[in-house]
Amino acid sequence: MGDFLRDKVAIVTGAGRGIGRSIALTMSGEGAAVVVNDFGGKIDGTSASSTPADEVVASIKRAGGKAIANYGDVSIEATGETLVKAALDNFGRLDILVNNAGILRDRMIFNMTPDEWDRVIKVHLYGAYNCARPACIAFRQQKSGRIINMSSSAGLGNMGQANYSAAKEGIIGFTRTVARDMGRYGVTCNAIRPLARTRLSDRDDLRAATVRRVATGIAGPTIMTDTRETAGWEPEAVAVFVAWLASDEAAGVNGYDFAVCGGHIGLYSQPEEIKCIDNSGGWTLDELRKTLPATLTGGLKNPSPPAF
Repeated sequence: MGDFLRDKVAIVTGAGRGIGRSIALTMSGEGAAVVVNDFGGKIDGTSASSTPADEVVASIKRAGGKAIANYGDVSIEATGETLVKAALDNFGRLDILVNNAGILRDRMIFNMTPDEWDRVIKVHLYGAYNCARPACIAFRQQKSGRIINMSSSAGLGNMGQANYSAAKEGIIGFTRTVARDMGRYGVTCNAIRPLARTRLSDRDDLRAATVRRVATGIAGPTIMTDTRETAGWEPEAVAVFVAWLASDEAAGVNGYDFAVCGGHIGLYSQPEEIKCIDNSGGWTLDELRKTLPATLTGGLKNPSPPAF
């Protein structure tokens, strides 16, 4: 075992499979004690099982590490409090929170039910808040801590994923604000938009949507278009970067979002105005009709032009 995260204590949600599992194993392998949270459900969040979390805990213990399992649903407020209490009661402190738990209920917006919208928002966005709030209470008292939130490039726009995209881009805004709330206390909060082969991402329909995004210019050429034929797109590649962000070496990195896919690690820009028009007296509709096409809106590309 390594010692890069020696004596650290981490909570990793959605840690029973995929990226979360790799993060838990990587952190444990570097000396951290881990609270392994996983509801154990299907991709859409239905059903529940203790098996995924238990198997990860067993793997960590076989390797000589320290871990405990938690099977809570992060969309429920009390789960976050229970996770933080478990870390403090079992390991004496909390240093790292990785908000990774997630589900998918994909549907075109005109077919999406309120329940499909609500459930995805609750697991991803509410889940991040439910865990971060009690963690930040502990972090503020000890004047240190690391929060890593899992976002997605889907937040930039992805067909059939209005619920998921809204939740994941909401996490970016949440990350930036928590970074500002907590930075003065020695706490950092960053987000990652990961791409890796997991049961959520290695699907034909998502690959097709990604190809469309690249073709329309929404996504850059570094976005994965076929995980089956791309070497190195494993969850472990994401976990290594998460471990670094969770370390003392990353103390100056706060409020940013990163792309991590295979050997590629990218830093996203912070939003800013790229051009503007100003009129101190305000604009009339006639003035805007004349001015906008020649200034702000002329040449803008429609990512999904009419098919008729």
